[in-house]
Amino acid sequence: MRPVTDKLKVSREKLAYIVDSTAAPVASIAMITTWIGIELSYIQSATTQINIDESSYSIFLNSLPTRFYPFFTLFFILMIVIMKKDFGPMYKAEKRAKSNLKITEINNNPNDEIENIEISPEIPTRWYNAGIPVLVVILGTFAGLIYTGWNAEVWNDASVPFGTKLSHIIGASDSYLALLWSSITAVLIAAALSIGQKILSLKKTIDALVKGFKTMLTAILILILAWALADITKDLHTADFISKILIATEVPPQFLPTFTFILSALIAFSTGSSWGTMAILYPLILPASWALCISAGMIDAESMNIFYITVSAILAGSVLGDHCSPISDTTILSSLASSCNHIEHVRTQLPYALTVGSVAILLGLLPAAYGISSWILIPTGFLALFLIVKFFGRK
Repeated sequence: MRPVTDKLKVSREKLAYIVDSTAAPVASIAMITTWIGIELSYIQSATTQINIDESSYSIFLNSLPTRFYPFFTLFFILMIVIMKKDFGPMYKAEKRAKSNLKITEINNNPNDEIENIEISPEIPTRWYNAGIPVLVVILGTFAGLIYTGWNAEVWNDASVPFGTKLSHIIGASDSYLALLWSSITAVLIAAALSIGQKILSLKKTIDALVKGFKTMLTAILILILAWALADITKDLHTADFISKILIATEVPPQFLPTFTFILSALIAFSTGSSWGTMAILYPLILPASWALCISAGMIDAESMNIFYITVSAILAGSVLGDHCSPISDTTILSSLASSCNHIEHVRTQLPYALTVGSVAILLGLLPAAYGISSWILIPTGFLALFLIVKFFGRK
């Protein structure tokens, strides 16, 4: 999409924001993903600990309507795009993009390798030369997930619904291997298409392949450094320290989902990992939330409502923290894939993420914990975001 947005004078910062903020929110509310698979395993361990009979997949489904941050983020992006309005640093980035400066000058980050990959006018362009490799990546990844996570016992269990079976299999899969297999296969097929149609010689195909690898070298180096920093914070038990301090503070049960959402965002921001945040908080917060509700004398229905919202708050908060964190791998990859200066991407995305996060707390988590239906809260949140873009955004 980068050449398309460049021609339409859409800033690289806007492209990076759209890429980053439509990825994790979709993954966190989709019915079958590796995210949900790992989340189900954490929920299962918590329910066993506190003796809840409900299945982990049923808890996940009941928690979906209260995942306010992902829903609100997707709606907010839609409003920004349709209304053609922005505010804060993103507005300035968009104004610069509308000027006559070249995109590389705007980003102050020219990439010669990317410029060298531009297609020669003599080369015939056929849609299937791009379409087939992309399909191989998508279908190959899905096939790889099924293959690496296959469990005949789960699949043959007639009492388990199809969606739950698929979720368990994908949750137990090796996504790294699946992506590796599918991407290598797609590269080989792309090379075969180029050589087979005599579009490129073998030498030019290999040169193009190496140039493509070189564009990702910066991303690899930044990711290695980010992972190293995340490991240091993990070894120092930074997240456990934050968690114990905040859990020691007695809060009313209705405030727990909001408190969990903020805590989850802080941990994801400081560690750069939403998966790591889930691993820390699910075993810690879910039993604590149930115990807090019981000690406050709440009936089971009210306690389960708080429990469902807390399940949502952990994942939604970790997505918010990921969006704000400069050391998050998803944020780094979004900026580098969009050829956007990384710090500029973080700086322009931060006000938008915090705006949506605030609406998710005030018009989502807090009233939901007091029993107000998501059917009322989600449209109310959408209306609030529409008004924010309308009155604070500038053309």
